[in-house]
Amino acid sequence: MRIRLVQGFALLSTGLLSGAFGYGAANLVPTFNAVPLDMRLSFHAELMKMNGITMQAAMGASILSSLTLAVLTGGRARLLSGAAGLLALVSFLITRFGNVPINGRIKQWALTSAPADHAEILRRWELFNNMRTLTALAAFVLLIVLAVGGPRAVTRSERDRTGTPSKTRP
Repeated sequence: MRIRLVQGFALLSTGLLSGAFGYGAANLVPTFNAVPLDMRLSFHAELMKMNGITMQAAMGASILSSLTLAVLTGGRARLLSGAAGLLALVSFLITRFGNVPINGRIKQWALTSAPADHAEILRRWELFNNMRTLTALAAFVLLIVLAVGGPRAVTRSERDRTGTPSKTRP
């Protein structure tokens, strides 16, 4: 039962993470590119204030729940959930070291003005955004594969108890 709860939470948090990033890539970024620069900068800066807490929470929950699932399971389930946790971690690292520094610059530009090379910097932000979206989506897909068609997994406690693997559904 515990494994199923952790798996459900991993699916939920990773789905929310990839959905939020996907919505941003499919809807917000094209909208950013369609409006005047000053509007984009103001909206982008305000949006990042709101996203700070919610996206960090989604990334943290995705990482922790996927890695917890990897610890609680064995075999292919451990591999899939561990890979999902690492992909969620990569999304976090891309965000922290790619998007966040540029977000800080965008906040400054919203108060002053954008530099001459702003278009290239904004393209780089979009590249980072696409990369974190894809890694979050890949993490979610791995957890879906595990939940829907994944193999039966050996739990760590069953292996320790009996000395032989017994098969259970994660």
